[in-house]
Amino acid sequence: MITYLPTYNIFVTGGAGFIGSNFIFYMLDKHPEYRIVCIDKLTYAGNLSTLAAVMDNPNFRFCKVDICDRKAVYELFEEEHPDIVVNFAAESHVDRSIENPEVFLDTNIKGTAVMMDACRKYGIQRYHQVSTDEVYGDLPLDRPDLFFTEETPIHTSSPYSSSKAAADLLVLAYHRTYGLPVTISRCSNNYGPYHFPEKLIPLMIANALADKPLPVYGEGLNVRDWLYVEDHCKAIDLIIHKGRVGEVYNVGGHNEKTNIEIVKIICKELGKPESLITHVEDRKGHDMRYAIDPEKISSELGWYPETRFEDGIKKTIKWYLENRQWWETIISGEYQKYYEKMYGDREQINKK
Repeated sequence: MITYLPTYNIFVTGGAGFIGSNFIFYMLDKHPEYRIVCIDKLTYAGNLSTLAAVMDNPNFRFCKVDICDRKAVYELFEEEHPDIVVNFAAESHVDRSIENPEVFLDTNIKGTAVMMDACRKYGIQRYHQVSTDEVYGDLPLDRPDLFFTEETPIHTSSPYSSSKAAADLLVLAYHRTYGLPVTISRCSNNYGPYHFPEKLIPLMIANALADKPLPVYGEGLNVRDWLYVEDHCKAIDLIIHKGRVGEVYNVGGHNEKTNIEIVKIICKELGKPESLITHVEDRKGHDMRYAIDPEKISSELGWYPETRFEDGIKKTIKWYLENRQWWETIISGEYQKYYEKMYGDREQINKK
């Protein structure tokens, strides 16, 4: 039985995004006595309407703040005095990083530094960096026995993964140099509710429902290890409370699938023909296979992935069918007007 203190005030950066919002929902449900402060710049991938269900929760506050804005971040620390910071805020789309690397360097590296400087200045019990398995590069398709461990050397392939690797190294350096109490998690591909429609699974669901082409890079043989987002949230909850300071924890689903398998599963679940699948020119520097060995977090913290892909994908498709308005407003671009429409200049909601 894990016992948690009832007084934690947790900053969640990037909380209007996919994994961050799911983490907020999970924590408010699991720990209703905790206070959660969401910090999000609301870039194209941040959607405030995602958080509509918790906006009136007295233990939740939303703040429209850029983590690169040192003055705004420091003011928020002075006001809220957080105990824990969980940093999800990141530019994360590989294709976008190839087209425009600079914004990834700003948010993913500079933003991380600003948050940790605030933690040093005002004090913190734990700073947790949410990273990715992409920092390890890729694995060969003909070696299914190989997996990423925490000891696997960093070997990045894109500006995105390079920026995340740089942030990880910076986090570990702040621990070694300044004694900042940090942890890092590196997760495999997440899927589930509120996933931004540019990503593989929601994109295929949306296009299939509209009978549009389903674009697949190359032959679609690239392998990813898929992790249901709620399982990821449970892992982070364990790490921030029980994980060893200064450690990296790999979080994987043991659900390896090729991209073409994923698309065919979605077609089958939605009753759509595979003739919609369209093979397009492969991505530059496209990693072939990701696969995580989560033995460390399993043995130390007792975490295991609970959701089989066959079950998780059905739950995910069901959610997208039942919440069409959420993703249709994103595709149309209307979601970006939601903040101004609903809140105008009220950039700080649910203050103490």
